Amino acid sequence: MRLSRRDVNRWLWVPLAGLCLALAVAALHAQQTPPPPDPQKEARLAWFREAKYGLFIHWGLYAIPAGEWKGARIPGIGEWIMNRAKIPVREYEALASQFNPVKFDADAWVQLAQDAGMKYIVITSKHHDGFALFGSKVSRYNAVDATPFKRDILKELAAACAKRKMRLGFYYSQAQDWHEPNGAGNNWDFPPNDKKDFDQYLRDKAEPQVRELLTGYGPVALVWFDTPQLMTADRSQRFTDLVRSLQPNTLIDGRLGAAGDYVSTGDNIIPGEKRTEAWETPATINHTWGYRKDDVDWKRPGEIIFKLVDIVSKGGNYLLNVGPMADGVIPPASQDVLRAAGRWLKVNGEAVYGAMPTPFGEELGEPSAKGTKDLRGQPLFLSRDEYRVTAKPGKLYFTFFIETRVPFEIPAMGNAVKRAYLLANNAPLELVVKDGRTSFTLPRPILDPMGTVVVVEIDGEKVAR
Repeated sequence: MRLSRRDVNRWLWVPLAGLCLALAVAALHAQQTPPPPDPQKEARLAWFREAKYGLFIHWGLYAIPAGEWKGARIPGIGEWIMNRAKIPVREYEALASQFNPVKFDADAWVQLAQDAGMKYIVITSKHHDGFALFGSKVSRYNAVDATPFKRDILKELAAACAKRKMRLGFYYSQAQDWHEPNGAGNNWDFPPNDKKDFDQYLRDKAEPQVRELLTGYGPVALVWFDTPQLMTADRSQRFTDLVRSLQPNTLIDGRLGAAGDYVSTGDNIIPGEKRTEAWETPATINHTWGYRKDDVDWKRPGEIIFKLVDIVSKGGNYLLNVGPMADGVIPPASQDVLRAAGRWLKVNGEAVYGAMPTPFGEELGEPSAKGTKDLRGQPLFLSRDEYRVTAKPGKLYFTFFIETRVPFEIPAMGNAVKRAYLLANNAPLELVVKDGRTSFTLPRPILDPMGTVVVVEIDGEKVAR
C-alpha cells in the first residue's frame, strides 16, 4: 500500500498528540501533588509540633540605652537603635563596659517560661549589633571578654534549661553584623553591602560562632537565623551542612536564606487560614523586641490566649518575645501577663499542646469579597473571633472567646457526636439533635472570658466531611 504524505503525517500525529497530552497531565499532577514527607525532617519536627508555644528573648547591649541615645528618643524597635541612630561602632561598643546585669538569674527565666506554659526558649546569642551573649573564642566582642559581668549567659541558661527539661534554641544573626566591616547592614561606618567581602565575615566570624553554639552548649533545639541579606544558595547550604553535621536533630528556621525545617512568618503576622507545613509566628508582647523603657503597652493575657489558640487552630506555633532590662530582669509587668496566660493553659492546655488544626475552617473568617489589600499588599482576610477549633484523635476542642449564639450548632460533619463537656471542670453539656445537626448550649455568662473550652467527642479519630 502506498501512503500519501498527508496519511503519514496523520498517523504520526495521533500517537504524538496522545503522548503530549499524557505528559501534560503528568506535569499538572506533579504540580498539584505535594512532595512526600521527609522522614528525617518529620522526626526533627515531632517535638516542635507538640510544643506549640515558646518564649523568645531579645537581650543585648541595646537594653542599656533602652530606646534613647544622647538624650534623644530614637524611633523604632529597641534592638535596632545602633542602626536607626547610625551610631558609630566605636561609640556603640563602649556600651559593653557598662553591661553588668547582676540581677540575671537563668533559673528564674526558665521558671517564668514554665509558669507561662511555654515549652521552648529561643534567645539572641548574637543580634545584628554583633555582640555575643556567650564566651566566643572567635571574637572578643562578647559578654565574657568585653564586659565587667564576665559570665557566659548562654552557658548558665543552658544549664537551667537542662535542669528543668526545657528545650533551648539560639537566635543567630548570620548576615547582618553592624560591628564587622564585611558584615551586612552597616553602611554608615563601612562600605555598602555590594563592596564588602561578605564571605570573609562568614568564614571568620559567623560560621565559627555557629559551630561554637553547636558544640559548647549541649543539645540545641533550633537555630533561629534572621534577615538573610546576601545569603546565596551556596552560603545558606554551608550553614545547613554545619548544623546537620554537628547536631542532626537541630531544627533550622525559615530565615536562613534557603528553606528550613519550618516556615517563619513575618514578625507578628498570623496567617488568615490554616497551613499544611510546619510554621511559627514570632511575636512581641508589646511593640518592641529589645527592651525600650517607653514601651509599656503590654498585650492582655486574653489577647495572648486568643492568638495562641488561633495559631494552633491553623497548624502553627507561637513564639512570644520578652525584652529583659539591662540589669537582667524581665519587666515585671510582662511577667504578670505571661503568668496569667499560663494559669489558663494549666487548666486548658489539652486543647493546645499537640493539637491538630481545625478540620473545618469557616470559623476563621474569609477573604474580603471586595479584593481589598492589607498594608503588605496581600489580600485582606476578614477574621472572625467568636471561637476556634483544635483537634486530637476522637476529640474536637471548641474554644469560645465571646458570648456565642444559643444554641451553638456544631459544623456539619459525617461523624456522630458522642458527648460534650467543659474542659475546665468536666461538666457535661446537653446535646440536641435536629434535622441531622447537633447543637449544645453554653452556660451564660461563659465560664472563662479568656476562653471557655468545650470538648466534643466523636465517633472515629478524624472528622469526616
